[in-house]
Amino acid sequence: MKSKVGQKAHDVFVKPIITEKSLQDAKKGKFTFSIVAKVPKNIIRQAVEKTFDVKVIGLTTSIVKGKKKRTGAKRIEREEGIWKKAIVTLSSGQTISVFGVGGDQDKKEKIKDKK
Repeated sequence: MKSKVGQKAHDVFVKPIITEKSLQDAKKGKFTFSIVAKVPKNIIRQAVEKTFDVKVIGLTTSIVKGKKKRTGAKRIEREEGIWKKAIVTLSSGQTISVFGVGGDQDKKEKIKDKK
């Protein structure tokens, strides 16, 4: 299967997942993204490498089932769609700027800049 990653890279990512756990993992070089459910691992790997100009050494994916929500005046129950979560491990020393991972030094510099 020949993939055109340059054209499909914007169609792969939905959003980065920013939680306490994902930010802790980001300090260790693991970054979490919400991905379109039907995209295979090789396309995800190529899209991350091309979009963020990094080297991916590990990739873990899992399908997340949609939650049930109640909406409307009659409180009709509907189900959100399924989605895929991808945890990307980068080679040491590389980061993705979307996550804004920094140590205490970055916080101290921002405080100094405000004063």
